Amino acid sequence: MDNLIEKIKKHPDYNKAGMILCHNGVVRETSRNGKKVSGLSVKVDKALLNKVIEKYKKHQGIIEILIEIKENQKLSVGDDVMKLLVAGDIRENVISTLSDALNEVKKSVTSKTEFFI
Repeated sequence: MDNLIEKIKKHPDYNKAGMILCHNGVVRETSRNGKKVSGLSVKVDKALLNKVIEKYKKHQGIIEILIEIKENQKLSVGDDVMKLLVAGDIRENVISTLSDALNEVKKSVTSKTEFFI
């Protein structure tokens, strides 16, 4: 996460930022339906991911959006899956943009396979 924050701080418009908001998704020990998992794997549509990033960068007050997703590998419980950072001017703009971008990435860009115990 620190490397991504440092990258944002080098953005030419960083002086306009009032907030960097970070999401760090991790593999939890149960699926949404409560079944125990040993881990998961994620596939990413990279072209669509780039479109989503560009779409949300156009939101009011947003300076930068960075997303890293660990894809095509078996991840275990506790492993990082996705890091999403949004830098912008004020919290209302940054929080809503992070939430909307995260939801769209989870819905449209990624697909996961859970490995059950």
